[in-house]
Amino acid sequence: MKRAVTLKENYEFRRLYQKGVSAVDRCMVVYCRKNKLERNRYGFTVSVKLGHAVVRNRARRRMREVCRLNEDKLVTGYDIVLVARSRTVTASFEELTHAYLRLAKKLSLLKEEP
Repeated sequence: MKRAVTLKENYEFRRLYQKGVSAVDRCMVVYCRKNKLERNRYGFTVSVKLGHAVVRNRARRRMREVCRLNEDKLVTGYDIVLVARSRTVTASFEELTHAYLRLAKKLSLLKEEP
């Protein structure tokens, strides 16, 4: 993902946690909030409790890839943060994709199918 489409600053994450809406699955938590841009911006959070740097970076890369592959299925104009949970590390890629799409549907982020 390009730097322009990611959330990096702490205040952006805090604002999203406080004022955004969330949906929870056993693999991840998704927070979203409308932004005034014509594109989605993504942020990824992995706690130190999940493991060492290698484990955390692998979880972050897998979540980033799930978002990249399903980006065309989402409506635009949202800030989205994915928070990894302990099952993110052990779940298969298909499970992560299924969980992400289910949570996106729950938050009304999926485009309408014609």
